[in-house]
Amino acid sequence: MELKNDRFLRALARQPVDRTPVWMMRQAGRYLPEYRRVRGDAGSFMDLCRDAERACEVTLQPLDRYPLDAAILFSDILTIPDAMGLGLYFETGEGPKFRKPVRTGEDVAALTLPDAERDLGYVMNAVSTIRRELNGRVPLIGFSGSPWTLATYMVEGASSKDFRHVKSMLYGNPDAMHQLLDLLAHAVTDYLNAQIRAGAQAVQIFDTWGGTLSTPAYLEFSLRYMEQIVAGLIREHDGRRVPVILFTKNGGQWLEHIASTGADAVGLDWTTELSDARTRVGHRVALQGNLDPNVLFAHPAAIRAEVARILDSYGEGTGHIFNLGHGISQFTDPDHVTAFMEALHELSPAYHAS
Repeated sequence: MELKNDRFLRALARQPVDRTPVWMMRQAGRYLPEYRRVRGDAGSFMDLCRDAERACEVTLQPLDRYPLDAAILFSDILTIPDAMGLGLYFETGEGPKFRKPVRTGEDVAALTLPDAERDLGYVMNAVSTIRRELNGRVPLIGFSGSPWTLATYMVEGASSKDFRHVKSMLYGNPDAMHQLLDLLAHAVTDYLNAQIRAGAQAVQIFDTWGGTLSTPAYLEFSLRYMEQIVAGLIREHDGRRVPVILFTKNGGQWLEHIASTGADAVGLDWTTELSDARTRVGHRVALQGNLDPNVLFAHPAAIRAEVARILDSYGEGTGHIFNLGHGISQFTDPDHVTAFMEALHELSPAYHAS
């Protein structure tokens, strides 16, 4: 099926585009009233994820509102540990929790590798349904959490502010931690490849908690396993290259290391300046980001000014995918996203004129 808009894939390949492509992390979600309606009808968040038709509907909702250049699968980063039988559940206002956290070497040894096609078939059904309904409108992004990020939730049993359980294992029982991360790296590779076979045209690995680590720990316990995944991914499918984006929140200090993994693009949060990042990586990778999501709480003129500043920071030429520096807040006014999109569409063509 021919893509009607391949601007996102062209920018990832650092090929010329007419304007800077854009998508937003968490672009399908609670800031949209139409999402809240479907979420209410579904019964629970995971019921929504497991319903291919509803997952497709909410994936497409932001594309109907905004001129986005990519869709991203509606799912959750914790599907893999859920498939391992850890008892994922969600408490209102408290985020995800596991009934059976992984705290010891024995707990790690008892884990089994899920089969993506069998145990996570509902995700693949959603991917194929979304891809069919997109009908070539824009590319579809698949995703997974990174091994380190998945491990933090599995060991902590929930979100954490101090990461004391997972870091205790990392420093106190590194062999068990490596065993867990290696298992997760194989699971993520299988999971993303299954998404690619089902129709995902690019994939992103979310390393949400990599930035909590020291430099030696990040390289050994986070980046090493993302590099292992990149090496094991399907990189050509349906006659096209399947690009890979790595995003480590608070990871700008490791940009050169991330750019050396074999990934096609590096996602940046708002704490790394794009002009500096571009100088540091040269032409090795594309860069994705990096508007502070909280800018979208400001008035449209301020949003426009920050969009202009980020475009100017990256400068002329291709290789930039405009995005937020993290996921959009549920409290964002959808009209402010409209102001963001209008500013980008008006201002970015000048950076691609040559």
